[in-house]
Amino acid sequence: MSILQSAKIVLMQATNLSKDALQVYVGLTVMLAAAILFKRSLADWRPIAAVALASVAGEIWDVMDTVGHGGRPRWSGNWKDIWNTMFWPLILFSLARFTRIFKR
Repeated sequence: MSILQSAKIVLMQATNLSKDALQVYVGLTVMLAAAILFKRSLADWRPIAAVALASVAGEIWDVMDTVGHGGRPRWSGNWKDIWNTMFWPLILFSLARFTRIFKR
């Protein structure tokens, strides 16, 4: 088991959350952290790009782990994880970019 898989299990046990719920929290955390670090608004492309990069990188790692242990990738599961990670950040990005909801 890789470090990433071990970390996921520890987080799931520590928080009592499902893997899908953790995907949602990771996406929101990455987006907000990127907005703060880059000093950009949620309407900027950088925070949503950081979420996309983190999500795809995590799924590539999952596929490599699965194949490395003799398994076959579950493509539908990997796409579901990307969707779970990206959904709420995309909603926030769209609201910030295309509406006045976050404007003062």
